[in-house]
Amino acid sequence: MAIRVYVDQGHNPSNPNTGAEWYGLREQDVTYRVGRALYDLLQNDPNFTARLSRPTPETQLGTSNATSLSTRTNQANTWGADLFLSIHTNASLDTSANGTESLVYRIPSTAADIAGAIQTNLTALTGFRNRGVLARPGLWVLRKTRMPAVLTELGFLSNPSEAAQMNENPALFAEGIYRGLVAYYGV
Repeated sequence: MAIRVYVDQGHNPSNPNTGAEWYGLREQDVTYRVGRALYDLLQNDPNFTARLSRPTPETQLGTSNATSLSTRTNQANTWGADLFLSIHTNASLDTSANGTESLVYRIPSTAADIAGAIQTNLTALTGFRNRGVLARPGLWVLRKTRMPAVLTELGFLSNPSEAAQMNENPALFAEGIYRGLVAYYGV
């Protein structure tokens, strides 16, 4: 039985629920491309099957922040996903802030173990600093899913070097996440 991964490309292409913008790049565009590349990797591996929150760059979920988030979790719950994986980019007013981190509902947990495998493989491949796995129980997508949920902040869109790498090579980030999933599930 294939492992069902719901790949949530964070944010919408337009309001409501758009993401960060730095250096002419939009978070929702970066997350779309990384998520699409990850989806392709998962679909080409018989051990996995995947669904995308945004199958096209123009897919708009919800009419408010709340309905955008609830649409994502409801889709994953209805499908019966084994993992909810939300892809985001970080941002800070300090443009030197850097690294990859993953957020989960609680530590210890299955989600935290999956996030740790993603962190290890993603940072090994990208060379980004491993900021670790953090508990963020207040985040909707982590508390309203019925399966383990991980929100991965690929890097800082506000950091010029990391922004360039995320924009220019989304497949690298998808590969890092994919390798983390393969390592965790042992497939």
